[in-house]
Amino acid sequence: MWQMLRAGRICSGSYARHAVSSLMLAPRCLFSLENPQCSDCKCRRTNQAGDNNTKFLRPHSHGACFSTITDTVLVQARDPSQLALEIENAVDERRFDDAWRAYEKHVHMDGLPRKSVLSKLITGLAESCDAHWLNRSYNVVSHAFEEKHELLGKEPLIYLSLTLARCALPSLAINVVRKLVKMEAYPPVAAWSAIVAHMCQTSTGAFLAADLVMELGYLFQNNRVDPRKKINHPLLSMKPNSFTFNIVLTASLLFGTTRKAEQLLELMPRIGVKPEVNLLIVMARIYERNGRRDEIQKLKRHVDEAYGLSESEFRQFYDCLLSCHLKFGDLDSAVDMVLDMLRKGKNAKRSLEAAKAVLEAVENRKLYFPYGKIEAENSCSSERPLSDSQMLSYVSFFKDNSFARLALEARELLKLLSDKLQEQVGLVKSEHGILHPTETMYAKLVKAFLEADKISALAAFLVKASKEDSPVSVERSFVVQVINACISLGLLEQAHDLLDEMRFSGIRVGSSIYSSLLKAYCKEGQHEDDITALLKDAQQAGIQLDASCYEDLIQSRVSHSNTPGALHLFKELKNSNVMKSGHKEFQTLVQGSDDNEAALTTRLVEEVRSGHTVDHAVHDWNNVIHFFCKKRLMHDAHSALNKMRASGHVPNAQTFHSLITAYAAIGGKYVEVTDLWGEMKVLAGSSSMKFDQELLDSLLYCFVRGGFFLRAMEVIEMMEKSEMFIDKYKYKSLWLKYHRTLYKGKAPKVQTEAQLKRREAAIHFKKWIGLT
Repeated sequence: MWQMLRAGRICSGSYARHAVSSLMLAPRCLFSLENPQCSDCKCRRTNQAGDNNTKFLRPHSHGACFSTITDTVLVQARDPSQLALEIENAVDERRFDDAWRAYEKHVHMDGLPRKSVLSKLITGLAESCDAHWLNRSYNVVSHAFEEKHELLGKEPLIYLSLTLARCALPSLAINVVRKLVKMEAYPPVAAWSAIVAHMCQTSTGAFLAADLVMELGYLFQNNRVDPRKKINHPLLSMKPNSFTFNIVLTASLLFGTTRKAEQLLELMPRIGVKPEVNLLIVMARIYERNGRRDEIQKLKRHVDEAYGLSESEFRQFYDCLLSCHLKFGDLDSAVDMVLDMLRKGKNAKRSLEAAKAVLEAVENRKLYFPYGKIEAENSCSSERPLSDSQMLSYVSFFKDNSFARLALEARELLKLLSDKLQEQVGLVKSEHGILHPTETMYAKLVKAFLEADKISALAAFLVKASKEDSPVSVERSFVVQVINACISLGLLEQAHDLLDEMRFSGIRVGSSIYSSLLKAYCKEGQHEDDITALLKDAQQAGIQLDASCYEDLIQSRVSHSNTPGALHLFKELKNSNVMKSGHKEFQTLVQGSDDNEAALTTRLVEEVRSGHTVDHAVHDWNNVIHFFCKKRLMHDAHSALNKMRASGHVPNAQTFHSLITAYAAIGGKYVEVTDLWGEMKVLAGSSSMKFDQELLDSLLYCFVRGGFFLRAMEVIEMMEKSEMFIDKYKYKSLWLKYHRTLYKGKAPKVQTEAQLKRREAAIHFKKWIGLT
């Protein structure tokens, strides 16, 4: 064989070029020891003084050949620069299959290509926006990161991560950013904020984005990085800012990961980030979801004094405040807010004509300057973020050194998230800048009064609300619809009490209420005394009942063998000269009409029949436990938990999340976390407690960190059964950091059953994260 290689080296000039061409065209041999001639070779003998057995062959006849197709590939692939050029040309011509084959040959023969070729391959595959080639591009980065990360460029990796995030591959996108940080090629905050903004469009991406902000934020907490040192400037350029927090917090709120969002809020002051004005509203909504009413009360002064908040943002804040009052059962505060809204609305109506004149003037001005309006619309449309089909090319991306285009795109994506969030506001509406309670708010408030059996307080609220509200007709008033809802729900005693309170207060309710309540009494057939009293009240109030009501009353009297009473009602019906058609107000109200008169009645009936009840005391206990956990007073937190159980209140997911995150922050308390896990499993089987992704992920982190892999696999099994996303990269990093050498050697010959189970669980976990 060495003789053949020697003959290859001495072949030169046009003869050598033709020999290589012949080799590429067909799998025929160039060299032969037995036969000195070969019909496909035109090279003459050049080394007459050398070994006579080593010759170039003339094209006279075919002979035996030792070369094969494999030999052809090996000889052709001897020049790495040729393969690198082939990779570049294939990427330019978008022949990704050829580029990938050339890359594999290069890696097999000479290792990774040079930095420029590798960057071109990564960005070229990323520009395709195809999931298959994006995964291939990520695999190239992973391989290069393990072998020789100096070959990876900062800008190509940022571009790849951005493309992965745009194409709904958030787990790969975040891993590329993590690799950049490990390489100390810190991406500027404007760049990775755009990556996070695209990730936050999905639930999984929002969860990972919150993890990423926490990981990067921990690098800067408690003034670890000295800004005066020039060497720290690249690292400081990566520091999360208020806008980044705004994106992640909004997405976390939208997709329900609010406890992780609250951890981000706690991180902000530790890294010196001051919230923007718009972030105050997001903070309020997070506190509302987690039941932190005191925190919302602290924000109220800042919101009222803030400059630049829009009408919708004020509406969101007061929606949060009202919701918190209802969660804690503070009906007095909720009533005060509703009445204040009604009072302000009434005052605004008095100056409605002036407001209309102002609005007309504004509209006329807009019509007078059409060019300015069109120009503004055009400018907005020209700055909209790119769609997936218009993905930014790497050349354009590379030219934008300041990442201004990405920053603009991130702001547009934040606006999309904020618009989706506004659709979840259901307790407060706004008209011409004035806040009003919605039918849902009324329904929840009345339901809370009924559940607490505070009929007198409800009546007092209805009286005050009726004085502030100005309905189009009596039959459409708030009071009438609440009493009608009580009748529909079968709460006849409560409806009668409310009707009496309205009559004593001088509030008109109309004839339909009396007719509806009398018919309901007649239907049940056990309220003769109530019917008599109600008929007397109606006569004193001058209420004219309809014919159908009289018919039901007469039938009720007959069924109870009260013939004189039935005859008396019949004479009264005849003397009143009531038409058969009568009044149909209530029927119209319940069945629904075109102008949506029964909106509140319908909503209240649905709210009560939903059966959803709130244990207000649980929120108070959760706040107490959360306070102790923040202060790392775990003994006091457990004492509060025991008192909570003793008082008959069941801990929920938020209770356990506060305890687990506190133990994770302290470290070394993994046995206590295991005890909590056992209690959680018992509660899940006997109550309505549900495991969510945030709770299980925090549990899994503690178990992996502490080496409790048997419990970790239980959590993983539960998460996979519920199809929850698990960030394997995070747990792989934890294993490599804390348990790299665990169970590496052979198993001991003598071990207990418990030791065997722990070893098997650790090996199973190691296989799960992809290390075996």
